[in-house]
Amino acid sequence: MKKIISLHDVRKTYGTGESAYEALKGINVHINVGDMVAIMGPSGSGKSTLMNILGLLDTPTSGDYSIDNRDTKSLNDDQMSELRNHTVGFIFQSFNLLPRISVLENVERPMVYGGVGADERRTRALASLKKVELSDKASRFPTQLSGGQIQRVAIARALVMNPAIILADEPTGNLDSVTSTQVMKLLCKINKQGNTVIIVTHSDEIASYAKRTIVIRDGLISEDKKS
Repeated sequence: MKKIISLHDVRKTYGTGESAYEALKGINVHINVGDMVAIMGPSGSGKSTLMNILGLLDTPTSGDYSIDNRDTKSLNDDQMSELRNHTVGFIFQSFNLLPRISVLENVERPMVYGGVGADERRTRALASLKKVELSDKASRFPTQLSGGQIQRVAIARALVMNPAIILADEPTGNLDSVTSTQVMKLLCKINKQGNTVIIVTHSDEIASYAKRTIVIRDGLISEDKKS
């Protein structure tokens, strides 16, 4: 299988001297194209730090991280931003939609940063909303939608740049159990269509949807199991 993510002895330290804190203590992991992976761990385990590095929101203090055949060590900030915008689609627990613009405009946002023209933005945003069965809500505002619908809009936004990787941080954390199931089934469908899906979660139930579970404890991988 072709690897899309590779970490070798990745460490992350915050602070210096006596106040230094090592959040990651040497992570070695590979994720293949098309995998659906859950990352679990208690608070303070390092899983959020790992997620930020995977999503190119942070960089390792030492070690090597390559994503989609790009060695991140050699990238400047602009190159990192471009790679992040085109390779990773983010889904957050808090949705992160802008309340004063329409659903369609929210879905278009990543393409604005990606330099996509207005007509193509609209076409691709509508196609992405169709994938999550929300075409009829394009002109609504986020405040007019249910929690589940808002998260589906967030998924549409994550898909709109056709990223190789979907990175979901507690994607059902603010949803009831029925809506959580709907969102996870949608993420499974997206995974079957070829996207690599990485879910950061506290929930064993949510992790059970993944093909593989990586457990982080005290900055190290303590388990890496396939289901």
